[in-house]
Amino acid sequence: MKGILIKEALLVPLDSLPREQLWFKGDLAIEGKTIKEVGANLQDKYAGFTVLNGRDSLVIPGFVNCHTHAAMTMLRGYADDLPLMAWLSEKIWPCEAQLQAEDIYWGTQLAILEMIKSGTTTFADMYFYMEQTAQAVLESGIRASLSRGMVGSGDKAGLALRESEEFIKTWQGKGEGRITCLFGPHAPYTCPPEYLQRVMALADDYGVGLHIHLAETLQEVAEVSQQYGMRPVELLDSIGFFQERHVLAAHCVHLSEKEMEILVKNKVGIAHNPESNMKLASGIAPIPQLLRQGAVVGLGTDGAASNNNLDMLEEMRTCALLHKVATMDPTVLPSRLVLEMATKKGAEALGLREVGSLAPGQKADLLILNLHEPHLTPLHDPVANLVYAAQSADVKTVIIDGKIVMKERQMLTMDEEKILFEVQKRGCKLAKNT
Repeated sequence: MKGILIKEALLVPLDSLPREQLWFKGDLAIEGKTIKEVGANLQDKYAGFTVLNGRDSLVIPGFVNCHTHAAMTMLRGYADDLPLMAWLSEKIWPCEAQLQAEDIYWGTQLAILEMIKSGTTTFADMYFYMEQTAQAVLESGIRASLSRGMVGSGDKAGLALRESEEFIKTWQGKGEGRITCLFGPHAPYTCPPEYLQRVMALADDYGVGLHIHLAETLQEVAEVSQQYGMRPVELLDSIGFFQERHVLAAHCVHLSEKEMEILVKNKVGIAHNPESNMKLASGIAPIPQLLRQGAVVGLGTDGAASNNNLDMLEEMRTCALLHKVATMDPTVLPSRLVLEMATKKGAEALGLREVGSLAPGQKADLLILNLHEPHLTPLHDPVANLVYAAQSADVKTVIIDGKIVMKERQMLTMDEEKILFEVQKRGCKLAKNT
């Protein structure tokens, strides 16, 4: 096969058009792993390419899920309607202690299956038994930024450092570059400054970044402030955590003006997780203020135990509506901006330069969505329809790294029935034993 040509679709490049022109009708050529050309009437120029009919279809960059815990699909619906700290300490952590390596593999397979079927082509993950997660990524064809979660207190703190280092040595750049790695200290309240400095030194040695939960709850802010005399972002800044390295900070819900300035100044990637923050009543992150100051903000779902799905279409809609009502301003976070957060800005938050738009030379990570549906008719504004009306079932074809991984809703790289069977079996056993 010479390449792929998507013919006569509505294209939303997010890079190659002026801001006032969000979409146009045309063709997109893929050669190898990358987008070769975006334009009109390209069929004669790319004779011999496999043609995908784009009529009644919308083509957009693949979604980038900036923060999740993939294998927590095993705990979906297990511990609902609790505040974060009780949810973690009384339910999630005891249950996670029962998880085995194979549970992580199958839970991650389920998460990837769900993500691809709802349009996610890249995700950032932090969990444990990360070799199993990486193997699932390798087999499925998805792109991922992976971190072994690290708690810096207790007798396993040193083990977490060693396992993280070994994981990065083994997996960085695997899957023909689809797998990238970060060090993953869990949070300032679980990782003391001395431990974080050891993690920072390792990250610098390996030339990779850091993925951390930050300022997620008022309780976290109170605990850190009482112990260290500084708020969480201020504490990290005081030890140089953000300096001269890439940092992905999940949540960032409770921030002072000074903390927002620190994050913006250091170009910290912020993963906004509105649905998880709403469900756990953690609060509403000051995203409009952060964006006005020039912050790099992407969208994430968090894990399926606190969301309870991994659907970025839902996350976009929730994000837009939440901030409109929170600010009492219907013009806040317009549809184009939210789409950028779910794609282009999300890739930037992860430090990925080659995904997030439909520009020539970019990796061919993209979606074809069916527009011929009642809930997407009439089509006054395809971007607004995408953010406010589209459903995961509208995603009909997914291409990652130039390879078709789902075509017309049929998975080509994963055994869907086997995954559903294995996770149901293991999930029932897990609930029975905890």
